[in-house]
Amino acid sequence: MNKLTVRDIDVSGKKALVRVDFNVPLNYKTGTITDDSRIRASLPTIDYLVEKGAMIILCSHLGRPAGKPAAEFSLAIVAQHLSQILRQPVGFVNDCIGSEVDNAIANMKNGDILLLENLRFYEEEEKGDDTFAQALSKHGDIFVNDAFGTAHRKHASIVGVTKYIPAVAGMLLEKEINALGKVLTAPPHPFGVLLGGAKVSDKVAMLNNIMGKVDTIVIGGGMAATFLKAQSYEVGASLIDDSLDTASEIIEKTKMNGVKLILPDDMLVTDVINDKGETENVDIAHIPADKHIVDIGPLTITKFTKALEKCRTVFWNGPMGIYEIPQFSEGTKTIARIIANLHGTTIIGGGSTSEIVTEMKLGDKMTFVSTGGGASLKFLSGEALPGVEALLDKGTEVN
Repeated sequence: MNKLTVRDIDVSGKKALVRVDFNVPLNYKTGTITDDSRIRASLPTIDYLVEKGAMIILCSHLGRPAGKPAAEFSLAIVAQHLSQILRQPVGFVNDCIGSEVDNAIANMKNGDILLLENLRFYEEEEKGDDTFAQALSKHGDIFVNDAFGTAHRKHASIVGVTKYIPAVAGMLLEKEINALGKVLTAPPHPFGVLLGGAKVSDKVAMLNNIMGKVDTIVIGGGMAATFLKAQSYEVGASLIDDSLDTASEIIEKTKMNGVKLILPDDMLVTDVINDKGETENVDIAHIPADKHIVDIGPLTITKFTKALEKCRTVFWNGPMGIYEIPQFSEGTKTIARIIANLHGTTIIGGGSTSEIVTEMKLGDKMTFVSTGGGASLKFLSGEALPGVEALLDKGTEVN
């Protein structure tokens, strides 16, 4: 990565405004964090800043509070959890700008940690408002972006603050860029991409960008229905997005580039998409007109396994079925276990896929689990990430 990192500058005695991604899943009934992997991913940067004697002011978003305060989206619970992990106090303030924050920062000592309240309690955050960004920037002498999951956004806390204080990458952001960069520049071959989820449109730019680099593309999940429909198969009542023509173009491009395209042979279908829905396994040539595709079938699992086992690099983004409903999740779970046991480089492309891998306690068996779904897809699409572009280049002097 050609950007300055937090290790490239003197942080001792400095106020470090650190943008982290603490957008963690919560159980609102119990008021608990159900997956703290995003919090733990930020620990190397936080530990480094503590060790070097900086004052650490953390800021993040949580959920979608629509630009106004909402108790269920407060980061107070995250401050408590982070304090337990670090075994040291983590201060919390009920705002992210204003006099209350200023007073809390004024009382900080070297090595102290403070977490600000949810940035998205202000609509100015997502709008990239310059006045809001300037107010945030006053909290720090330096800005450290360690939130790869939002690096594809032009929000005030991602891009705006970089206009006012020196901006460098945190260790997680650096790790993400380096790991995903290898997928684009030097993946060990054969290189396979496994894609699932509902929408073809989310993956088109990435598929086009890697077409000359990938050897095998495996398609499961809801988007498989669109590819099957593009090949004139009946897909019943399955959701088809507006990408039929795009799917046809991708099929043609795989042929032109000598890329193996692996589609399902059988699917699990149901008449009702809920936990009461009864399932039936059918060949793709015999999908009933009134049924919904909800998972890949056993023949497809075997087919996908054989394809993936031949690969030395595998990038996976998107579940193989409607994972949230237990009886529609077996395909995803089985594929996750298979990838975890592959002998090669395995990259998990963030979002729901990383949550699945973490939930199944398979993260340690993967080469790299990204924290950013949308950001990882944007990066692999060859698009510049605004949050990365805004950071200082290597070689820049920082006082």
